[in-house]
Formats: sequence, structure tokens, C-alpha cells
Amino acid sequence: MGKSRSGRRRQAEAEAVVESVDGGLAELIPDRDRPRARTLVIDGAPQSHVDLDDPAHLSFEYQRRLGHVIDLVAPPGRPLQAVHLGGGAFTLARYIAATRPRSTQQVVERDGALVRLVRRELPLDPNARIRVRSTDAREGLAKVPDGWADLVVTDVFSGARTPAHLTSTEFLDDVRRALKPGGVHAANLADGPPLTHLRGQIATAAARFEHLALIADPAVLRGKRFGNAVLVASDAPLPIAELTRRAASDPHPARVEHGRTLTDFTGGAVPVTDLAAVASPAPPPSVFR
Repeated sequence: MGKSRSGRRRQAEAEAVVESVDGGLAELIPDRDRPRARTLVIDGAPQSHVDLDDPAHLSFEYQRRLGHVIDLVAPPGRPLQAVHLGGGAFTLARYIAATRPRSTQQVVERDGALVRLVRRELPLDPNARIRVRSTDAREGLAKVPDGWADLVVTDVFSGARTPAHLTSTEFLDDVRRALKPGGVHAANLADGPPLTHLRGQIATAAARFEHLALIADPAVLRGKRFGNAVLVASDAPLPIAELTRRAASDPHPARVEHGRTLTDFTGGAVPVTDLAAVASPAPPPSVFR
């Protein structure tokens, strides 16, 4: 008889690479079902999953939802110019390189020790045009030329919380500056009841972009549990119908809110400025059990 799931998990953790990085204790835990796959965990919080044999495989729910956005930013296979604020294990940069060859990408990851660990244990394809900067997300964004990016992905967590300075209208002003006309910003947000942070982030994005969509688990949207939500923003109309279809067909189906329904969801929340910004709420301990 084979090992139980919990038994395989314990064996994988025993074989994990564990190192201290700037952001805490990092673990690269083997995936027993995928020989060259690893899950990056920092201080007990799962961050990302990478399969070196299949970089187009997206295991985490929120990364699958961001993958749908990436797939629909441009016609299939067309190279992108993309900026990733927050690197983790470079999962989405690898995904773009695999699904859109000849793309040019910039990854901004403040944790230099984490970057070195990931580069050593999960090396990037040397042919991929991926540049990694070890600096603060806003400082790295400021170095992106005006109108350079088709896509900016914001997925930055410090201690499982999004830093306050990445939640404001001033931050989004610089995102807009870096985007091409009609470019897309996709942000991974995390919140739980009463969803104050999420509502404020939608109001903030609405103050700077004409078109918005929110992709999330219905239970999160109803304030039943803590979880991730992907906020998509652009000055050009978004592919709502196809996003909705893809999100609904995922192993963990999600809902797409937009238009009047999304405006109503904000419940009168006001845009967040640098002066009023606070970090996103910490997840309850039960989230990672």
C-alpha cells in the first residue's frame, strides 16, 4: 500500500530546502506528484508553486486566475512586455516565458536572499528574457520607462500582508505611467470579513482606471472567509465574458464582478492615498493549516 497523502507531505517537508531569507524562513518543499516541482513557503505561508518541467502549470488558485488575465491581455502567443512587482519563485514570469516566447519581463523582488535561493534551486531558463531587480517594488517600478509595459502584475506580500505603500492612488499613478495605452494592471489582494481592505482597493483602482473586474471565490466575496481576490484594471475594455468563463471552469470556480455590481460592492469606500494607506490585514492562523 502506498503512503497516505499526509505521509507523503511529511516526507516532502523532510526533503525541503530550508534557508533564512530577508523576509523570514523560506522552504522549498518538493511536490510528490511532480518530480521537478517545488512549493515556496515563507514563515509557514505558501507563496508560490513552480514546476520546472512544466512552467505553464499553475497550481495555486490565485495564480491560475492571474494566468487567465495573462492569456487574455493579447492574442495567443504574442510576446508581452511585463513587469512583476513581487517575485516569489517567479512563477508567473516563467508562465509568460513558456506561453509567450520572446516576451521581455522585469521582476522586482526586494528580498535579495530569496532571489538567490530561487535562482540556485529553481533556475530560470537562460533563454527567457527575464531581468530581476532586488529592490523595493515602488523603487523598481519608478525605473520602468513610460508606456513600456503591456502588463503590470502586483503580488507583493511582507509577513503575509501587502505593504501600505502599494495600496494607494499615488502607487497606481506610477503603474499607469509605466503601462502602454490600454495596458492592464492585475493585483493579487487578500482580505477577509468585513472586506474593508478589498473595498478600499477597488475604490482606489476606480479612481485611476476606467474599466475594472474582480475575480474571487464566491465565499470570499460574501465575507464568509479570508482569501485572495484578483483585481484587474485598464483604460481599455476588459474581456469580461471570457474571464468569466475561464474563472467558472477552474477546479475551484471563481466569480467575476464588474460594472455596477462591482461599484455597489465597494459600499461607498473611498480611494486610499499615501497618507491614509495601511497594510492589508494579516490572515488568521487557520488559513495555512
